[in-house]
Amino acid sequence: MSRLFIEENAQQREKLRTLLSRLNDRDLTHPLYADWTVAGILGHLAFWDYRALVLIRRWKQTGVKEPSAMDVHAINDAMRPLLHAIPPRQAAEIVLEAAAAVDTEIEGLSPDLIAQIEAIGSSFRLNRGIHRLEHIDQIQSALSLKK
Repeated sequence: MSRLFIEENAQQREKLRTLLSRLNDRDLTHPLYADWTVAGILGHLAFWDYRALVLIRRWKQTGVKEPSAMDVHAINDAMRPLLHAIPPRQAAEIVLEAAAAVDTEIEGLSPDLIAQIEAIGSSFRLNRGIHRLEHIDQIQSALSLKK
C-alpha cells in the first residue's frame, strides 16, 4: 500500500507556508476569481482540511461505512461570505494550522483504516496536497509570483 500521499501533503504544506511568508496584507485581499480573494481561498482550504480531519477522527472511532455526501459547490458558495469575514492574516494562520492538523492525523493512520478510506473512492482524498497545490498555483498566478 502506497503512502506517497504523506510526502505530497508535507510538500504542499511547506509550499503553502513558503508562499504565505511572501504575501503581505494587500496580497491577501487581492481578488482571485469568482468573488474569491486570496484570504478567502485560504479559509476555503482550511475548511476542507478541517472537514477531512473531522471525518478521519470519526472513522477512527466508528470505521468507514460510506463517504460523506454533500454538494461541494453549494457548500463553497454558502461559506464564501463567512470566510471573507475572517481577517486576512488570520486566514493565513488558520490554513497552516488546518493543514498541519490533518496531515498529522493522516500520518498516524493504520494501514487498515487507509484501505477502508481508499475503498470509498475519490470522494475523499488522503492526498490533501492535491487541493492545496490547485489553489497555490491560482494564487501565484493571480499575484504574478514565480513558482
